[in-house]
Amino acid sequence: MRTDQILTRLERVFARLDREPERPAHLQTPQMSRHRVVLLGSTLAFYLAIVVAVLTTSWLVRLDWQVMFFRPYEQWPQIHAFLDYLVVLGQRGPTAVMVAAWLGWRSWRQHTLRPLIALGVALLLLNITVGSVKLGLGRLGPHYATQIGSAELFAGGDIFPSGHTANAVVTWGILAYLASTTVTRRVLSILSAVVSLSVGATTVYLGTHWVSDVLLGWTAGLLIMLALPWFEPLIAAVEARVFALRERLRRRLETGTVPVPVATALTPLLSAGGKWQLRLADGAPSTGPAGPQEPAAAPVPAAAQAAATGSAHAPVPRPAAHISGRPHLIRSERTPVTPAGSRRPAHTERPATAARAAARPATGG
Repeated sequence: MRTDQILTRLERVFARLDREPERPAHLQTPQMSRHRVVLLGSTLAFYLAIVVAVLTTSWLVRLDWQVMFFRPYEQWPQIHAFLDYLVVLGQRGPTAVMVAAWLGWRSWRQHTLRPLIALGVALLLLNITVGSVKLGLGRLGPHYATQIGSAELFAGGDIFPSGHTANAVVTWGILAYLASTTVTRRVLSILSAVVSLSVGATTVYLGTHWVSDVLLGWTAGLLIMLALPWFEPLIAAVEARVFALRERLRRRLETGTVPVPVATALTPLLSAGGKWQLRLADGAPSTGPAGPQEPAAAPVPAAAQAAATGSAHAPVPRPAAHISGRPHLIRSERTPVTPAGSRRPAHTERPATAARAAARPATGG
């Protein structure tokens, strides 16, 4: 007889994760070094300088209008179809799905949730910082500009900074941030820089963004990548909480009730103390938390119980249900039973009722 344990789908996933190697020891989280702090401060100063230049309608705004009147999409129309596909590398939906799939595979192989959590934190910071500036400044795009030479600020737009550019920097830069070796980190850094620069230039070519929008988008994405080591304690805390929740769920599944096989039939009997106990079909008493229970008292016939109590109207207890271990037979396979009289219990109260009726005096109507 096979005694293999049948695992649920969740238990199979946990078992597969346990067979995978643990997180490699050489993976180190980036630290907020002095060099990174200097880069962060310089990038923040450049970010503020671009915002001030646009607010004051400086030379940068004039450059925006000159490039818009140049209309690059009319100067080089032969690359328009290719750049329409290239700009997709900056859209948040497709790029987030692709990068999340890769980081999810890494999380599964390395038995760690840090890659996925780091991606989620970076995208959350991107939505908060870039989205708030977009809505706060409300700049209109080149196709919706109304006054030549104006910065088109506070007009209900959402174009400044460029979301495509910032998303390209963060989404592809997170791959370099989570690289396991120095060489891989450098290669991925160069690749993410090329992709983000190409996406930003493509938006200017298509006329959907000003030049200043792209500059601020590059700077906003770089700020998020430079500040991400400050959020490593939060990432570690979220990962520890998720794994702790998984362990509690696993212990609950391991200590849960095991389903009883169908072959082991259990019969509920009413014990003498008035409590229900479970008895196996072969008559052996079940074992509960307090040890083996006493066997139940045998059922007393109705007539004997009535005679012992002296009551003619004693309740007739129903016999205890017995669940047999034999297989259930359909009607055509059952052995025909010849009726041998009525199966109803004897009515012991009829003689007493007849005697009382005879002793009752007859009354005239």
